[in-house]
Amino acid sequence: MAPKFQTIPKPFRFSGILAKVVFFFNKAKNSSIAFATVSFFNAIKGRKKESKNRKAMWFGHILRWFGFIAFSFFVLSCKSNKVLTSGSVNEKLSAKAIIRTHYQNQIDFKTLRGIMKIDYSDGESSQGFGVNLRMEKDKAIWISSRPLPLVKAYITPDRVSFYNKLQNEYFDGDFSYLSNLLGTELDFEKVQNLLLGQALFNLREGKYDVSVTEGNYQLKPRKVAELFKTLFQIEPKNFKMATQQLSQPLKKRLLEINYKNYQKIDKYILPKEINILAIDKAIKNTIDIEYRTIEFNQPLRFPYKIPKGYKKITIKKDDI
Repeated sequence: MAPKFQTIPKPFRFSGILAKVVFFFNKAKNSSIAFATVSFFNAIKGRKKESKNRKAMWFGHILRWFGFIAFSFFVLSCKSNKVLTSGSVNEKLSAKAIIRTHYQNQIDFKTLRGIMKIDYSDGESSQGFGVNLRMEKDKAIWISSRPLPLVKAYITPDRVSFYNKLQNEYFDGDFSYLSNLLGTELDFEKVQNLLLGQALFNLREGKYDVSVTEGNYQLKPRKVAELFKTLFQIEPKNFKMATQQLSQPLKKRLLEINYKNYQKIDKYILPKEINILAIDKAIKNTIDIEYRTIEFNQPLRFPYKIPKGYKKITIKKDDI
């Protein structure tokens, strides 16, 4: 059976929006709220004048990136971290065996918390900012901008919510609503998979040909999707993701996620770096993610309450 995502092209409408979101978070780290406010609205205006409905559209895309980039708000780099050496491939392994081992090696934990550093570049300029992350596996992801908590997001299996103090506005909805708006299936499990170095989509639902490329197992679907192509590389030591790639060649769109320097923290094996390349025709954006001061299985709180008096952001399907 072909994976459901093969029939949906809209995940690739991202690069320009991503640049705007990253620019906003970078400005939010400054102490001047007025400057951050101006920068945010200049960023989300884009190439066209923003109307009231267009503003709702931009926030819809921002919410999408909370779901998508939440994968980056995870793992690594505490003092006890040890970079793992690469393993050797076994060319006799079948695609089915590789996929089975990939899922057998999923890590199991209760909670994590840490700090993420993001460096962003559009080819002409670069920016960086920090984010606090708290996560309860299968239950909640909590995100807060650093050093000032100007933006907070709270994601659960049935809820996506965020608010920003710059404009006294908030969004509160579920994944099904966002999935319909954005034209792609989005759920909590996909966010977790990205965080943990697991396949974004369910590899067990399709059939794949396997080859060895750059010391990794490379999986390509036997049945090529009409709208876009997928490719997965799994590193041989821990059978975690090395690369996930989705592309639309006819529209010159590419999304590539690379995981580097897997480390062992306590008994958990996680990537130290996640590199994202987003191309939409002539627009190219890169994001380099480094995870810091991670702790596992500690008691956590998820303080999140939408302030009274904030205006609810309503996103209409026609605005997307």
